[in-house]
Amino acid sequence: MSDKKSETASSSVEQEAEWRARLTPEQYHVAREKGTERAFSGKYWDCHDKGVYRCICCDAELFSSEHKFESGSGWPSFYIAFKSEHVAEHRDMSYGMLRTEVTCSKCGAHLGHVFPDGPKPTNLRYCINSASINLKTESDLPQEEK
Repeated sequence: MSDKKSETASSSVEQEAEWRARLTPEQYHVAREKGTERAFSGKYWDCHDKGVYRCICCDAELFSSEHKFESGSGWPSFYIAFKSEHVAEHRDMSYGMLRTEVTCSKCGAHLGHVFPDGPKPTNLRYCINSASINLKTESDLPQEEK
């Protein structure tokens, strides 16, 4: 293995060790290993607090509570991304299905999937794992940012 490949592999292993240290086992499994939490089990599927949902790994702004809706799926659902440049979409053919995976474009964390059966105006349903996001409410902000 060349020195450059060795450095990359070593860096990747170190980064994954950092993720494991920072995240809970469920957060790591969902965000870094493309897992899925059970429906109706995540802390945000029935949350009605106002704020911005951020990536659990890198704190990128992803979705707003203003765009959240009740989909009946058991996962937090949004009809549009808060910061479209922070959300990436990828073709996912796992489990014998064709779906569109949603990841954080800044750090690559797996967030969930997007489906074309949401409400107007976008007709999209971003079905997101609670384990991949963290809600920052206005009360979470430092006084100078309010």
